[in-house]
Amino acid sequence: MKERKKISLIIEVVILSAVCVLLTGFFTDIFLYLRTRHRVAASTEYFTGQIAEEVKKSVEEFPANEWLLKYWYDHSEELDIEYDVPFERGTRTEEKCRLLISHVPDLQIRYADTDKILSMSAEDQKLYAEIAYSWLITRIDQIKQSYHVDFLFCVVSDETCKTQYFLFSAADEDSVRGTNYEEVYTLGVTVDTSESQQEAMRGAKQHEAHLADAGDYVDYYAYLSSMDEKDLFLGLTYDLSALNKSVYAQTWEGAVFASAFQILLSVIFLLLIYFVVIRPLKNVQESIRLYKETKNSEAVIRDLSMVTLRNEIGQLSDDVKDLTLEIDDYVDRIEKISAEKERIGTELETARNIQSNMMPHTFPPFPDRPEFDIFADMDPAKEVGGDFYDYFLIDEDHLGIVIADVSGKGVPAALLMMATKIIVQNCAMLGKTAAQILSTTNESVCANNQNGMFVTVWVGILQISTGKLTAANAGHEYPVLKNPGQDFEVVKDKHGLVIGGYEDSRYMEYELCLKPGSKLFVYTDGVPEATDSKEKMFGMERMLEALNAEPDASVRKILENVRRSVDTFVKDAEQFDDLTMLCLEYKGKK
Repeated sequence: MKERKKISLIIEVVILSAVCVLLTGFFTDIFLYLRTRHRVAASTEYFTGQIAEEVKKSVEEFPANEWLLKYWYDHSEELDIEYDVPFERGTRTEEKCRLLISHVPDLQIRYADTDKILSMSAEDQKLYAEIAYSWLITRIDQIKQSYHVDFLFCVVSDETCKTQYFLFSAADEDSVRGTNYEEVYTLGVTVDTSESQQEAMRGAKQHEAHLADAGDYVDYYAYLSSMDEKDLFLGLTYDLSALNKSVYAQTWEGAVFASAFQILLSVIFLLLIYFVVIRPLKNVQESIRLYKETKNSEAVIRDLSMVTLRNEIGQLSDDVKDLTLEIDDYVDRIEKISAEKERIGTELETARNIQSNMMPHTFPPFPDRPEFDIFADMDPAKEVGGDFYDYFLIDEDHLGIVIADVSGKGVPAALLMMATKIIVQNCAMLGKTAAQILSTTNESVCANNQNGMFVTVWVGILQISTGKLTAANAGHEYPVLKNPGQDFEVVKDKHGLVIGGYEDSRYMEYELCLKPGSKLFVYTDGVPEATDSKEKMFGMERMLEALNAEPDASVRKILENVRRSVDTFVKDAEQFDDLTMLCLEYKGKK
């Protein structure tokens, strides 16, 4: 083996420490920055909510606020608005107040309700709307200037939120009002909205208020009310660019200081690690290498006895000494076990050959009997399996057919399989019926079944001259029959109890009439229960599809089709059960 380039442990520890310090500083910087941003966002959301509530109360101070909002929206082009004027004498708004009072002497302008306003003339309603708007704008300006909000406004939008119709917006003392982008919008200006603004308005409609982060700016929208299938929102915008820069600078400064402190601690820690851990470990490592190269456990034990530390490294030294002695003993035992395993492997291979030779494997088996053709195949899941098949001539006019599956796998199943095969064949050769064969076999197995194993068996006796098949089933899979000109179909025969299950079990016979061209397919559960890597079984439906792919093919070809279909289904999945199949074609006398 090519020797890899060695790197000192202390160098690796230094590199890992440096990486940890850098990563810790990096993630600390990110964590602190995000945490601070989150706190700023939470504080901003609370603060803007308070401002929005104050604006909302300013609007609601007018008892007829709903009428005013709708009137301003419907008559924006007709109104003569005086913007951003103080509550002082000499303004046009003050003149409008005197004029309105002269028209409606009993009117209290600030406290007029909707009914009172609707009782006035259209001209007086217009005067009232202009006065209320100017007063509200002045109040909104004061709120904006007091809280240093960048933008404060009320807009109308439809369900798409793609545009904003400005009902009012607050201004600073030196602001210019107009319809251009950098000016404070007047009543009736409509502008397109950004995606973040649309998100904020939709969020406000669902949750009454929503704060959207748009980089250095945050947009806050509070849902006010609905009007003619449109929605009214109070909006605030804050410029957080300066605050963000300050937050980032403070976070970076803290992260750098923390990283420098960690580096200092790491240097001190590394020095301690070298003298207390790495240097004693190197002594242990040299002793291990000595044992690897020389297998001289005495020299290793002598060298490690010089390590006198009472910590884990000292314990490691003692463990290595014990381990060298155990390895010496283990190697001796492994050599003995390997020899024994090789012997067992040879015996298992011999058992497999014996098992294979006990089953007929010459095809065609009876070349001088043209009345039928038969083919069978078995693939055990282990070196030796528990499945078996058999066929034999009982006399010149009767053919015995057997297929069976022993519970369990390996050598115990193979031993029971061979015993069952011999008993079944002997009973058949004595002229017993299919049911009698199963009963006698069951009695013999139950008499010496201390391990509680069992066998499923299907036995059939074919009268060659007539095609009459007499069969009995001891808990085995259903046979599959194909009549001439038809597909393979499952024969749901009556099952008896498995062989070895109960000593006094009785078995029922049934008859099948095979016509020239009929085919009989019997199998063990390893076929339908073959499992792929996802633990999905092959199943009866796929087995029938494989049989009926070429139903008129030879018996060998039919088994090849089934096996190919099973292999395609399971792919590389491990085979967990023996897979045994037998197919008989009855041709009749020619």
